Amino acid sequence: STLPAVAEELLREIKKAFQESSHVPDDLLLGLKFIFGPSAVPALDLVDQRSVTRVTAPSGRTLYQVLGSSGKLYTCYSSCHFCTCPAFGFSVLQKSESLLCKHILAVYLSQAMGACQELSVSEEQLTNILLAEEEDEG
Repeated sequence: STLPAVAEELLREIKKAFQESSHVPDDLLLGLKFIFGPSAVPALDLVDQRSVTRVTAPSGRTLYQVLGSSGKLYTCYSSCHFCTCPAFGFSVLQKSESLLCKHILAVYLSQAMGACQELSVSEEQLTNILLAEEEDEG
C-alpha cells in the first residue's frame, strides 16, 4: 500500500525544498494541511520536538518510534503506513477519515527533513519492542 500520488509528490517537494533552504515554504505547508488535514500541524510539532526515532537492527529491519504529545511511545511502520496509536485505528482504518495519523506523518516529514533520531538495537531488542506492542494491544 502506498500513499496517493499527490501525497507522495508533496513529501518529495518538501524534502527537496528542505535540502535546498533548510525550511519548508508556506505553499508546501498549506498543501500539507490540505492533504493531511488536522494531522499536519501536530505532526510538524512532533518533528520540531525531534520526537521521531528510527530504530534499526543489524538485519536492516527498521521501525520508527514516535513520542506522542501525551508522552506515550508509538511504533510506526512506514513501509506499510501503520501506527499503534488509537487515532490510527479509529480515524484511518475504521472511519477512513484520514490518510494517516500525526505519528506516521511525523515519520515521513522527519525523513524528508533529516530530523530522525537514530537508534541501533540488537535483533533481540527489536523483537522485544515488537512483542511489547502486541501485549499492549492484546
